[in-house]
Amino acid sequence: MIESRFAGLDAPSGDGALARIVFGATSGRPGIENGVPTLHLRMADDAHEGFAEIWRSAGAIRSGTVNDLVFAHDDAFLFCAGFIPLSRRYTEATRQAYTDVFALVSELNFPKIFRMWNFIPHINDENGEGLEVYRDFCRGRAVAFEQDYAHASGMPAATGIGTWGEGVGFYFLACRGGALRHIENSRQTPAYEYPQRYGPKSPSFARGTLLGDTLFVSGTASILGHETMHEGDLERQWSVAIGNIAHLIGADNLEAQGVDGGYTPRDLDQIKVYYRHAADLPAVTKLAQAAFHPDASIRFLQVDICRADLLVEMEGIASHRRSD
Repeated sequence: MIESRFAGLDAPSGDGALARIVFGATSGRPGIENGVPTLHLRMADDAHEGFAEIWRSAGAIRSGTVNDLVFAHDDAFLFCAGFIPLSRRYTEATRQAYTDVFALVSELNFPKIFRMWNFIPHINDENGEGLEVYRDFCRGRAVAFEQDYAHASGMPAATGIGTWGEGVGFYFLACRGGALRHIENSRQTPAYEYPQRYGPKSPSFARGTLLGDTLFVSGTASILGHETMHEGDLERQWSVAIGNIAHLIGADNLEAQGVDGGYTPRDLDQIKVYYRHAADLPAVTKLAQAAFHPDASIRFLQVDICRADLLVEMEGIASHRRSD
């Protein structure tokens, strides 16, 4: 299994590095830096220094570029990153980028995408035709899924979040084999079944993906059914969001989908907490410290979120059960 860790911006990637994502002060097209595929995302704020997310593999790694995508893989896992330049309309560019992604996973024989991240500038603003930028992006992504991937292993866990950069940065992980199951949350409408009020095409992702014993939790916010809950109230939105995660990864929800056992939020690691307003950082930090294990790695990122009425969103990875 591949593993990830958070590190300082100046920390070396080290041997076995499959990929490096830099959450810092700049953004742009990914490249191969010191032999490691690297994507820079403008995500740092005044309250926090940037950090790097490093994915590692125990196998021999091969890397390359194709159609503006940068990738690396061993015999079991594939990492890929791309970039969509700033535009007044994203549908076609997003469709093309995702079409290229699906062509790459097919060509390299990594048919099972299990986790995706998308970082979208001006996510709540209107595009050149008056459509919200996130909905514009979702339209292009959905068309690519419908045309090129819906027949495969299903929609993976994903995050779609804001960035201060000028252009969409994205990356994903895929595998060749292994027990893979995409997980939904019975408290929430599957995102790909949202009504049309949320845009011309629904978001294309699952609430989580289980690969072996590792559960990847998608970006999760204060949504029940398909409705935003508690507009303007940070603590109540946090309560719904963490409740959604607890239910998603808990035994009852997993066993209803054919998975034995379950996790709790204190089993999560590699947690990213996205919050909208800089003034909310002390409260968000306190809430996170109460919800997650003291040994969990947590990073806080102040950015816009996929709905203008959402104040906080979080994601993480559960790979083992903690005793407390």
